[in-house]
Amino acid sequence: MAHPPPQSQAPKRSNLFLRYIAMIILALIILVDANHLYANFDFTIRAYNPNSKVSLYYDHVEVSVRYEDQTLATNAVQPFFQSHKNVTRLHARLTAQTVALYDSVPKDLKLEKSSGDIGLDVLIRAKIRFKVGVWKSKHRIMRFFVLLCWSISLKPRILKGSPAK
Repeated sequence: MAHPPPQSQAPKRSNLFLRYIAMIILALIILVDANHLYANFDFTIRAYNPNSKVSLYYDHVEVSVRYEDQTLATNAVQPFFQSHKNVTRLHARLTAQTVALYDSVPKDLKLEKSSGDIGLDVLIRAKIRFKVGVWKSKHRIMRFFVLLCWSISLKPRILKGSPAK
């Protein structure tokens, strides 16, 4: 009786290069007038590589903050190398200066701010390469989406985090 071929023991794609990501947001949101926004977003991103053989090159990392499908701020993070079995913390500062808000976004943002909780979408897009020994892969695109609820009186909490499609 023939045995089935062994399956690859490679970890899932999202687990391979980013198993856990935690964000701490300190945001000051001030509406200048009915249709414009000034905001500062400070993030600490924790990237964990649990793999004992694979290292990662993050050649380009871009962080975006969105509210109701409208991008409020975008900024790039310094490229970095993450060795195996490593936790790397990155600081990202995003600034929105006179961002035009469309449709019902100004009204909804003011309403959420007055209620004390603001729901923000954070999208992280990175151009990465894998390194095993001396071999390096071609560039791959990683997208990671985090739904973050920022409470004005309390610390933010992550509602949902997953690889973006």
